[in-house]
Formats: sequence, C-alpha cells, structure tokens
Amino acid sequence: MIKAAYIHIPFCEHICHYCDFNKVFLKGQPVDDYLTYLDKEMELTLKEAPVSKLQTIFVGGGTPTALNERQLEKLCTSVRDRLSFDEKAEYTFEANPGDLSVEKLKVLKDAGVNRLSFGVQTFNDELLKKIGRSHRRADVFTSIEAAKKVGFENISIDLIYSLPGQTVSDFKASLDTAFTLDVTHYSGYSLIIEPKTVFYNLMKKGKLPLPGEEIETEMYELLINEMEAHGFSQYEISNFSLPGYESKHNLTYWDNEEYFGFGAGAHGYINGRRESNFGPLKKYMEPLESQRRPIMESHTVTREEMIEEEMFLGLRKTKGVSIQHFTEKFSQSPLDYFAPELSEFQERGLLEVKNDSIFLTKKGKFLGNEVFQSFIGVANR
Repeated sequence: MIKAAYIHIPFCEHICHYCDFNKVFLKGQPVDDYLTYLDKEMELTLKEAPVSKLQTIFVGGGTPTALNERQLEKLCTSVRDRLSFDEKAEYTFEANPGDLSVEKLKVLKDAGVNRLSFGVQTFNDELLKKIGRSHRRADVFTSIEAAKKVGFENISIDLIYSLPGQTVSDFKASLDTAFTLDVTHYSGYSLIIEPKTVFYNLMKKGKLPLPGEEIETEMYELLINEMEAHGFSQYEISNFSLPGYESKHNLTYWDNEEYFGFGAGAHGYINGRRESNFGPLKKYMEPLESQRRPIMESHTVTREEMIEEEMFLGLRKTKGVSIQHFTEKFSQSPLDYFAPELSEFQERGLLEVKNDSIFLTKKGKFLGNEVFQSFIGVANR
C-alpha cells in the first residue's frame, strides 16, 4: 500500500547557481493553470492506484512558498480534497527563508501542514550571494521565529558544505549559528556540481574555487561530530534529528517503498513501476488537457533491480539493512546474494554485519558512494 506522496512546485523567484532540479522563474508563469492541472493529475493517478490513508506528504520544488497566499490555499485545498490523510500524517513544505509571511504560514498551518524544511545552506552572507541564494542570514532568524509563533514545532534546515571558497572554520561558524535556532532536524549535504548549472559552467572554465576532497572530508567529519555533541542522531548519511523527528517521508525512499510523484518533472514509484513526469510546463500540461497522465518515462522494476535498490538505499540509513526483512521480502538472504561485496567491504572496514543488520561503519560513511555503487549491476556479474 502506497503511504507517501511527493508534490513538485517548479517555480522560483531566483535560480541558485548549483540547482539542477526542475524549475522556472516565477514571473510570467501560468501558476494558476499549473495548480489546476496538478489537481487533475492527482485525480487521474488515484483512479489507477487508489490509496487509503497517506502517512507522509512532501511539497518540494522549486520553491513552494514562492506562491502567493491564494495560490497556496488552492494547492492545499487540492491536497486535502484529493489525498486522504489524517492529522498524524507528516505533511512537509519546503520553504525559502524570507518568503514566508505570517499570512502564508497561517494558510499552511490551517491546511494541516506540520513540518517545514528551510533551505538555509549557509549563514555566511557573502557565500549566500556567491551561490545565488536570494535570502540572507537575518531572514533565517525572522522566518523561523515567525513559524514558531504560528505554531510550527517540527522544523528542519538544510546546510551545504564544500561551497566555493568555504573554509572549515566558516562551516563551523554556520553550524554554531544553526544550533542556536532550536530546531528539530538538520540535513547537511556536500556540494555536487551538476550539468546545466551556473557552477558547472564556471567549473568548466576553471573559475570555481572548490575546497577539494580533503577539506570536504574534514567538513563532513565536523558535521557528524557537532551533531552528536548537540544531541542530534545521525539516522542517514546526510540527516540528523532529535529523537522522533526523523523525516518519515525521506525514510520512504531509503526503505525502498512506493510513493506517488505529482507535478512537472516529479518521479514516482507506483505498482512496481518507476515513473517520471514531463518537466517543461507545456509538455506537462498537454496530456492532462486530454485526461491523460503526464508520464514521460515508465520502467517496470525487475526483481534484481528491487534487490539492488533495497541494498544501496537501505545502507544510507545508519541502522542499515535488516537481514530478516530483506529475506522475507525476496525469499533470499542478502548475506548470500551479496556475499562477495559484503566480504570485500567488511575486510576493508567499510561495512559491518551485526545481529540483524548490515550497516556502514564510520569509515564507510566517508566512502558511501563507492559502497553503494558496488551493489548496482550485481545480477550481471
């Protein structure tokens, strides 16, 4: 039974220099039409894959909070009317610091939204300018204070490290500031340079002064140590929370469970198929005009692919992969299926097998991508 839904809002008032998500400048876009077609997509999809009660809803982007109050109300009404969920469901909106007026916050709170995820990235105003962010340090404090006043308790912030020109001491300063905010969850990601971004073009021209792998590793170790020192448990490679405040929605992905993906460029995993929607707004909306879902690609996941995904996604979690759950799901033990890989990484001190779990060691977390990639294509070896 599908228990999660992701909803994509592709509009941004600014385009960040590192972002490769499906997005467009807000100005002059058919936002209201898009929301109407998004509602239609939910209706059509749920006819194919009905659901009883969703446990998590995540509205991301783009910048969902770039919508005005009326548009946010329209979106939240669609979610409430189309998707079945109760007050215990985790209902998250991504937000840009500085975008959220008290009026917008009240719209979200009244609609049942109970978790906010702020894209902070850094508290250094010079770096924020350099990476193309529209907000500044002061906006973070203002937005989070306003959110708490309206009644939001479950608040997460994203940080990025290994930014151009960033030092370890600068990242430490951002972490120190972050811990003063009294929020429940942090995500910390190393900068990845993606094609078709401003940073990619600068890098190709040799004009992007990145800190390098050694400094990046030092920053990640600092992140882990500081989170632990402040009482935040690392439950996934890049995610840290107070007890009980883990992102239930993201755990859906890492637990390799199915989920709906609504909106332009959104990805879903429904009835054994991984699907992706058309990204450009016109291409997304055209099929919906004819009462068809806007699917660009659909792939039926093979048993071998499911097994591999179960392993490399599950290893992202600190608790790792449950041997018992894996065996019950696939009628085969991961200890047998992945015997050569497990043996190699145990010998190298990157993986550990203990009781019911296969999990990354501390050393393994720093080489996670190498470990994950080794479980792809195993069926063809």
